[in-house]
Amino acid sequence: MTAENTAEVGAGPGRSLNISLWVLQGLLAAFFAFASATPKLIGESSAVEGFDLIGVGDWFRYFVGVVELAGAIGLVIPRLSGLAAIGLSLTMIGAAYTNAFVIDGYWPVYTPLILLVLFVFIAWGRRDETKRLFDRDA
Repeated sequence: MTAENTAEVGAGPGRSLNISLWVLQGLLAAFFAFASATPKLIGESSAVEGFDLIGVGDWFRYFVGVVELAGAIGLVIPRLSGLAAIGLSLTMIGAAYTNAFVIDGYWPVYTPLILLVLFVFIAWGRRDETKRLFDRDA
């Protein structure tokens, strides 16, 4: 087996994983931009009610909306996709904690936990891009 054949054998799963990650990133970016961040930023009544239960004020609703929108945009930028996934993972940890302990079942806790797993998967798959982002020699 030559070096060219070895590269071709290794390229299959890498390419499949890359395509799977981009599809997942695109779907999650659309979800977070339109279904999660937008209601918070435009003051939709359910988002306002949910954040009123937390008791931290409107500033936090806007902050979370901006973080989610930035994460959604970052997911579709190749250099930032891993970093965006890490940021959204941290956001989902906060959401799961808030759902479980602060607002006591107003929203289900399993939703942010499922999203957390997906974002960790993306962060793992994009770890090389994230490493290059912080590599001073690149």
